Amino acid sequence: MADRVLEGQHLCRAEALAIIRCGDHELLDVLSAAYRVRHHWFGNRMHLNLLINAKSGHCGEDCGYCSQSSVSKAEIPKYDLLNPHQLIDGARVAAEHKAKTYCIVTSGRKPTLSDLDTIAETVPKIKADFNLKICVSPGLLTEQQAANFKACGVDRVNHNLNTSERFYPSICTTHTYQERLDTLQAIRSADLEICSGCIIGMGEDHEDVVEMALRFSELEVEALPVNFLTPIPGTPLENVNRLNPRYCLKVLAMFRLANPRSELRIAGGREKNLRSLQPLGLFAANSIFVGDYLTVDGQQPSKDYEMIEALGFTPVIEGSD
Repeated sequence: MADRVLEGQHLCRAEALAIIRCGDHELLDVLSAAYRVRHHWFGNRMHLNLLINAKSGHCGEDCGYCSQSSVSKAEIPKYDLLNPHQLIDGARVAAEHKAKTYCIVTSGRKPTLSDLDTIAETVPKIKADFNLKICVSPGLLTEQQAANFKACGVDRVNHNLNTSERFYPSICTTHTYQERLDTLQAIRSADLEICSGCIIGMGEDHEDVVEMALRFSELEVEALPVNFLTPIPGTPLENVNRLNPRYCLKVLAMFRLANPRSELRIAGGREKNLRSLQPLGLFAANSIFVGDYLTVDGQQPSKDYEMIEALGFTPVIEGSD
C-alpha cells in the first residue's frame, strides 16, 4: 500500500477498512508503512500548534460531544471574544512554545460582525510581531467572510466535518453536514488553506471512519486534525468510552495513507486515548497541539518536547515550511 501511495495512487475503501480492522500483531507493519509515507513528504519534522479558546460557551448548537454546546451541562468558563491585547498575548505564548501555527477558536454557529472586526484588526498585528501562521476556527462562513479573513492575513481556516455524512445527524441536529461542506467550499474559494478533521470514538462504525478519511482526500485538505473523543461529564457523550490505543494508532496510519500530503495532527484526546503509546502516533502524524485544548487540559509542553526529541524528530521552526 505504501509503495502505491508513494507512486501517486489513492487508497481504496477496502484497503482502508483492512488497515483499521487488522490484528494487533500487524500494528507495527501498518505503522511502518505510514511512516514511509510520512517521511517522504515531511521527513522527521514536527509541526507544533497552539490553540487559544478565544470565545467560550454560549453556543446555541447541539453537538453532543462539545462542552460548550446548548445541550451540555458541563461547568466551563463562558466569555465573549477576547480583546486584541489578549489575542496578541496568546500569540506570544505560541511563539514561546515553539509553535508554528497559532489557532484562534471561537464558539458559536457563526462569527458575529464584532468578532470579524476584532479578528481582522488583530491578525495583522500578530503577523507583524510574530512569525506565525494564523488559523481561525469561527464556525460556518460565507464566501465573503472567508475572503475577509484572507484579506487580513489569515493563512488557514479550521472547520471540522467531525464525522461521516451518514452518522452526522446522530451528533448534531442544529446544522447539517452539507452546511459544513459549503463552508469548506467558501474557504477554498477564498484561496485559504483548509484545516478540517474529525472526532473518532463517538459511536460511528468502521465504514464511517473510512468515509471521513477518503472525504478529506477528495477535499485535499492541507491540515487534518484527528481528535479522539474525550467524554466530558455533562455532555450527551459523557459515558461513551470505546477506544483503545492500538485502534487509535491504526486509524492514524490509515488517515496517513489516505492523505499522504496533509499535515496530519493528533489533536484532542491524544493523551487520554493513546496513553503511553503517544510516541508511536508520531510515526504517522506530523503535527500536534502543545498546551491545552478548548476546555480540556493538555499534556505539559515540556513532555511533548521530550517525546519529540526522544524520537529524533525536530519541531518546524517559525517561518519555515
